[in-house]
Amino acid sequence: MLIPDTQRRPLPELDERLDLTVGDRSAKASAFWTMLTLAGLIAVAGVVGDSTATVIGAMIVAPLSTPILGVGLGIATGRARLIGHSLMIVVLGAVLVVVVGALFAQLLPNSTDVLANSQVLGRTSPKLSDLTAALATGLVGAIAVARRDVGDVLPGVAIAISLVPPLAVVGVCLGSGAPSLAMGALVLFLSNVLALVITATGVLVVAGYSTEAGWGAGKRGGAYLALALGMVVVAVPMVANTLSSLWAQQIAEAGERWLADVPGAHVTDVVWHGDTATVAVLGPQDLPPISELQAAVDSIVPWEPSLRVDHTVGARIVAE
Repeated sequence: MLIPDTQRRPLPELDERLDLTVGDRSAKASAFWTMLTLAGLIAVAGVVGDSTATVIGAMIVAPLSTPILGVGLGIATGRARLIGHSLMIVVLGAVLVVVVGALFAQLLPNSTDVLANSQVLGRTSPKLSDLTAALATGLVGAIAVARRDVGDVLPGVAIAISLVPPLAVVGVCLGSGAPSLAMGALVLFLSNVLALVITATGVLVVAGYSTEAGWGAGKRGGAYLALALGMVVVAVPMVANTLSSLWAQQIAEAGERWLADVPGAHVTDVVWHGDTATVAVLGPQDLPPISELQAAVDSIVPWEPSLRVDHTVGARIVAE
């Protein structure tokens, strides 16, 4: 049983945790916006400094999962006011973190250098594996918020779902003049938000909160359709990124076979630009005919992409 009756939080208690308009509204608002602003600053500093530990700290501090789970509770219990208010807080919170990141990027002497660090690159090309992890993590988070006995896992959920760091990357990329990279990080954020909302809605419905609120299943059809469409929209670029990564790996392997008879030649990188695959090669002056590699690439990719070989003449030097 996902939510045993002995550990299930009653609906008023869940409202107190997830609805920022219930109880002491001013105290909740003050705590939320203060912690989110500080989390945004920590996340941006971690992204700019390429510090994983600092970014993890921002994940733990950030309270953004509360209104997102509130959207799921609103859908499960049929309260449009809760859905609308929670969504508004999520949007405003996201804008706040993005603005902090963009302003921070303006203060950097060489902001474009940041775009090559691991914190940025790891969040600008989300794949289906990221969506799968987000759905699993959202399931854990929804169960944790509904059960009294597993609430201690929520900090781990905050780390795994990663909401504020992608927004920090969006802001830094926009401030550094890289909107395409910002879009990739935004897709990651949106996929994580949708994963939380979908799993929270499902868990809370199964746990009986819809029945407790007197809300029938047939009345949630529109919300389910909107969530499904949103998931499709964010899944499309994630599928494309996943396939591009797979094809890049296969092309690199084909490139190594192509260079097998050339002593000291190696494929150093494979990058996609639109429908063009760029293969970086380090090796001697003479290489095999590029048509051979083009044929191999054509057999890997469903269409016939353009092929570009960036050849650096030289050899690898290994320090003794």
